[in-house]
Amino acid sequence: MTVAGPEIARVLAPGGILAGLWNVMDDGDEWVSGLARAGGSAVIGPRDTPAGWRAETADMHLPKSGVPARFGSPEQAEFPHGQRRTADSLVATLATRAGLLVMPEQEQEATLGRIRAFRAFLASRPETARGEFTLPMRTGVPSRRS
Repeated sequence: MTVAGPEIARVLAPGGILAGLWNVMDDGDEWVSGLARAGGSAVIGPRDTPAGWRAETADMHLPKSGVPARFGSPEQAEFPHGQRRTADSLVATLATRAGLLVMPEQEQEATLGRIRAFRAFLASRPETARGEFTLPMRTGVPSRRS
């Protein structure tokens, strides 16, 4: 925000709102929190679940190093939704996560192995055993007024 903040404040109309969108997996469901444990933080990181997202973004837009504030107090809202998935499509999506892609190859393969093994867990859960299921998600919206 050091560089972007002043420019956003300059072009945003007085009383305007700066908002971002962040899609997170809703780990309030036991099977999603199990997925987070299986994949580790490279697959489901600190900003990829509701509680982690709230903590990580709470002061994201506050000025650093004595720069005057250009926006009002931050607000956060969350909106639940879901994505239709299969075990294979979920594993394929998780394999594209940035944290996983930048791992050394050996560590990446081990992590992918843990995620692939998670298919058996999905097959054992009533929510996910029938092939297609809904991955519970939340869209987090941090916003600030100018």
